Amino acid sequence: MAEEKNFYMTDEGKRKLEEEIEYLKNERRKEVVERIKIARGFGDLSENSEYDAAKDEQAFVEARIQTVENMIRNAVIIESDNDNPDRVSMGKSVTFQELPDGDEETYTIVGSAEADPFEGKISNDSPMAQSLIGHEVGDKVTVVTPGGEINVKIVTVTL
Repeated sequence: MAEEKNFYMTDEGKRKLEEEIEYLKNERRKEVVERIKIARGFGDLSENSEYDAAKDEQAFVEARIQTVENMIRNAVIIESDNDNPDRVSMGKSVTFQELPDGDEETYTIVGSAEADPFEGKISNDSPMAQSLIGHEVGDKVTVVTPGGEINVKIVTVTL
């Protein structure tokens, strides 16, 4: 059997997945079953687009349930590095300034399971996070991105 992948996440990230799985199993699954029942009433299933769409949605919901259950089962909760509060590590927020005179940006470094750049959460696997982890406030870091290299200075690190 293949080795299971670990999913690094914060306590909050795991809690959100647990809420999602409850919603999918207790509400969304029932809604889809009801849609299938209604669509069956429309007649010939071979030409019934509502039935096909409901079955596709059912497959999507069931696949998402399996994915989320696997993520929860293989969750590794991120423990922040409290030994050095100025060091960038998973679970911490880091504010940096693009050099020479760019604006400041702040991101929280989380596991890939809960990464959401629009919410200011970047994956520990991202080029930005990989470059910043282990550095401290005041360090200048070169980040290699798909768009080229950028230089940043770490301004603050918070839990």
